[in-house]
Amino acid sequence: MHRGRGVRSPERAGRPRRLAAGTVDLATVAAEPTDVTLRRMAGTPDGLSAVEAASRLAEQGPNALPEPRWTAPRVLFRQLANPLLVLLVAAASVSASLGHGADAVIILGIISLSVLLGFIDEFRADRAVRLLEQRLTRTALVLRGGEPRRIAAREVVRGDVLLVEVGDVVAADARLLEARGLAADEAALTGESLPVEKRPQPVGDGSLASVLLAGSVIRAGRGRAVVVETGPRTVLGRTAARAGAPPPETGFQRGLRRFSFFLVQVTAALTAFIFAANAILGRGLLEALLFSLAIAVGLTPQLLPAVVTVSLAAGARRLARRRVIVRHLVAVEDLGDIAILFSDKTGTLTEGQVRLDRAVGPPGDDGAGVLRWAAGWLLAGVHEQSGNVLDAALAADARVRGAGGTEGWRLVDELPFSYERRASAVALAAPDGTPWLVVKGAAEEVLSRCTAAEGWGEEWRPTAEAALARLLDEGARALAVAVGPYREGAIEAQAGHDLRLVGFLAFTDPPKEGAAASLARLAEQGVMVRLVTGDHPAVARHVCERVGIPVVGILTGADITGRTELELARLVLETTVFARVTPEQKAVLVRAAQRTGADVAFLGDGVNDAPALRQADVGISVDDATDVAKAAADVVLLEKDLGVLTDGVIEGRRTFANTVKYVMMATSSNFGNMFSAAGASLFLAFLPMLPTQILLNNFLYDLSELTLPSDAVDPELTRRPAHWDIGLVGRFMLVFGPVSSLFDFLTFWLMLGPFHVGEARFHTGWFVESLCTQTLVIFVIRTRRVPFWRSRPSWLLASATLGCVAVAVLLPFTPLAGSLGFEPLPWGFLLALVGMVLTYLLLVETAKRWFYRRWPSFVV
Repeated sequence: MHRGRGVRSPERAGRPRRLAAGTVDLATVAAEPTDVTLRRMAGTPDGLSAVEAASRLAEQGPNALPEPRWTAPRVLFRQLANPLLVLLVAAASVSASLGHGADAVIILGIISLSVLLGFIDEFRADRAVRLLEQRLTRTALVLRGGEPRRIAAREVVRGDVLLVEVGDVVAADARLLEARGLAADEAALTGESLPVEKRPQPVGDGSLASVLLAGSVIRAGRGRAVVVETGPRTVLGRTAARAGAPPPETGFQRGLRRFSFFLVQVTAALTAFIFAANAILGRGLLEALLFSLAIAVGLTPQLLPAVVTVSLAAGARRLARRRVIVRHLVAVEDLGDIAILFSDKTGTLTEGQVRLDRAVGPPGDDGAGVLRWAAGWLLAGVHEQSGNVLDAALAADARVRGAGGTEGWRLVDELPFSYERRASAVALAAPDGTPWLVVKGAAEEVLSRCTAAEGWGEEWRPTAEAALARLLDEGARALAVAVGPYREGAIEAQAGHDLRLVGFLAFTDPPKEGAAASLARLAEQGVMVRLVTGDHPAVARHVCERVGIPVVGILTGADITGRTELELARLVLETTVFARVTPEQKAVLVRAAQRTGADVAFLGDGVNDAPALRQADVGISVDDATDVAKAAADVVLLEKDLGVLTDGVIEGRRTFANTVKYVMMATSSNFGNMFSAAGASLFLAFLPMLPTQILLNNFLYDLSELTLPSDAVDPELTRRPAHWDIGLVGRFMLVFGPVSSLFDFLTFWLMLGPFHVGEARFHTGWFVESLCTQTLVIFVIRTRRVPFWRSRPSWLLASATLGCVAVAVLLPFTPLAGSLGFEPLPWGFLLALVGMVLTYLLLVETAKRWFYRRWPSFVV
């Protein structure tokens, strides 16, 4: 099959026929001859001209699934989807109807500001991620005027001729024109678990064997097809419009959900107690309801989703500046959780600039014969657009050296590369008409199929094996070239046996500068690197030695076959290199590593990496990877560099650490306030704080907390993976909550005893004290260092926190105080408050020191 210049069609001389309007029935297209489909699409076997393609793109629109242009309603709904807020609005409405209009207006105003604040931050974060993902490009190879041209997949139009090969994600629904050994994975569309064989012959049984579906993955062979439907009109587009399954929940999301549910349970229990106590004490059902609901709203982690989203979005933007794009926002944090990284060596440990170093023939031969057969193998240009780096290096060398001695040869048949046979073959016709079979592939695999050798002597096998061993010891990637006579129609069977060895092709890829330093940084972060490769073990060992990886064990695909996952889990911890592994074995290794309890990342860029990328907790690919690899990845590196990946790991852990700071604030200050409210309800003759004041307290507190994503993180908190532990959250709450509550009760005593304040000043005093303590405590619990001033917060967090304290202290002295139910506080009380806050921070610091000694491995 010809992937380059097509045969000039008579139709190209004139203007293409008008494209038929309307949706195409794929079953009809599958049953009709290819020339009928070409006429229907007003196309030619050589594709469209650039002018015609541009005209159709303007008329048909981009080849892309519709995305919501305005996500505001969805984000707003998430902000409002809080049953406590709904109840509070209903209660405020009842309050207004009973004549308490001012209180109702203040409550609704504070609720609206809180919702607006969360909406703005989450909406900006949502837009930021969408803009980042637009930097990733999916491409398609098409014929433009008979010439292969790689374009953005969204520019594909009806009538375009697609060229597809192993690893491609099909860009649009298309009718096959030619195919060689073609099989497509349609599992995501049809549920069929096995690849489906595709052929260009018409089929009349209602099947789509002659049609490629958008979104399917080419698993074997190559083909040429004319596009019949694009974008939302494809099977993929119609399916996506009917249903959109959410992505599976990640470990971070599960932990976040469990933590939120835990807080809601505790909050609900205490809120019910507060409501019952106030109702029993005769304070009125409406007043008791408003107070308990306000307490619940103030203490429910309603800001947690916003803090997490803003943190993740900020992390995603910082990663983008380091040339790392996250396809799913939560992957920022998941990246920080990884403890085991499986990686290929090409482009990560090596430069990724593979070149043909030399050809090795029989002793005394300069390798010219090997190069001649290799050049003949490339005759038809079938691999000029291949994504295979060895094919690309071979083609580049052929262009430099020239294809001398192959003039007049032509392509007869082809057997594309597959990961099962680890080789490919072409059938060529010599100028005199003699048919030849040329096989190229993994050296030991091809060598095992040879029964003779050209020019290697009678004892050819030991000599050839010794030559191959020398290449591998030098760290070269070796392919073998073998030939044999060809009988038409049986290329796959003939490529498997009775071949004659010609020689070897040796490729080199120098170690990447800085790889050793990047690996050392990953080790410092507690990440174990495991090399997985399809190369020979000797090549993998050589690369490891060059970049300073201590090799403690090497296993091949044959060694791990038949092992249980428990056995493999142990071997993953004891083995540095896994060589000659199949795509399925890569996924098995990832699954086995997950059995150890560690989060696992897989870095790959080929179609053979897709199963492992999907299995991993974090799938990592690169921008120039195959489409199927990028589609399976959670994170895409614009630069294939372990140093960039290390930055991503640290950024993920930084994001988690800042999320944990919010958790610690919620479980120390907030729950202390709730305990205080519950206790105060038992002995006070009035509410300890008005509902409007509680909501205002919560709103100001939220403003300061939204700056947490900008905070600096101590380096020691990023040196190991961190995970949620709800049991430890409970312990933290039981230690630090009572400390906060203790100072609340001290405030109550101070106001009711020495200062003899009335109801309004009591409300004001607790408002000021609770806001000061629950915001200033962040300076202590944001770090494990003792004393806490050894770690500096970000200027934004410090400014927001101190600003919040200033507002709390000054608000009772402003004209707004009366409408909010505040009265100016005595200066003596304010001086006593300063002393209490300093003592509170000192006590929290002491409790923190004891807590981390008691539970040194505390990671929420």
